[in-house]
Amino acid sequence: MSSANPALATTLCGIPLRNPVIAASGTFAYGVEFEKLVNLDALGGLVVKGLSREPIEGNPPPRIYETDAGMINSIGLQNIGARAFVKQKLPALAKLETAVFANVFGYQTEDYVEVVRVLEDHPGLAGYELNVSCPNTRQGGIYFSSDPARLSAVVGAVKGVARRPVIVKLSPNVSAIEPLACAAEAAGADALSLVNTFIALAIDARARRPRIGAGFGGLSGPAIKPIALRLVYQAARAVKIPIVGLGGIATGTDAAEFLIAGASAVEVGTAIFRDPRAPLRIAEQLGKFLRDEKIASVAKLVGTLQL
Repeated sequence: MSSANPALATTLCGIPLRNPVIAASGTFAYGVEFEKLVNLDALGGLVVKGLSREPIEGNPPPRIYETDAGMINSIGLQNIGARAFVKQKLPALAKLETAVFANVFGYQTEDYVEVVRVLEDHPGLAGYELNVSCPNTRQGGIYFSSDPARLSAVVGAVKGVARRPVIVKLSPNVSAIEPLACAAEAAGADALSLVNTFIALAIDARARRPRIGAGFGGLSGPAIKPIALRLVYQAARAVKIPIVGLGGIATGTDAAEFLIAGASAVEVGTAIFRDPRAPLRIAEQLGKFLRDEKIASVAKLVGTLQL
């Protein structure tokens, strides 16, 4: 393991983190695939790709399109399913010293509950991140992430079976983030992470067709950072639970901006596609930022925006 910078050490929902920089779900596979490229124990944490009740093959290709300031993806939540995950991936993850979070999603409340039930029976996880940016198929396709009542119901149901901390990952595709943040907190969420991707469309003008096989996709990367910062700031002012900020983080200064806006930790996603070691580099740069600004600990940076 690389030496830790004490100024970067922090906690999230009582979980100790070597640093506040976490590899985001959907960008770091199940973690173990990167062990030859990245010292996983030097990460602040990692979130595995989304897990469902049953395996999902995902959307038709092409699934990724690079934009001028980011990327659009529509992977379709391809994954091996929760039961295969605990057999094939979790044993290796359980040996890590870094905090490992399981991203969980579903199309009915029962889906989320069942995935968490499966994971609860096995060691190796620090907590759960609920991806609520999915349509509720039982209730007419309304998204959990856009309806406070439905969001509250799914969070409350998961909290009824989860012994580990539950982080709720909110969507930016809403008119106001505060009601959703407050609903998740009231239902028992231990923390929030935001933002997920923005619904977007890229067009091939000559073919007159979308550049993504499924049509629409999720926009991530530097293009969304200013909006993500605003949403993190608004959510942090609305709730008392910790916030994990993400959206276009590519440097230590980017990470510092999210902490200043009110996040207690950050996740790095799109930058990993260019550089798998991006979370380690960003943590190192964040440490230099603290030294340069003569800030004793990362916690002293959180929520210091003067607006």
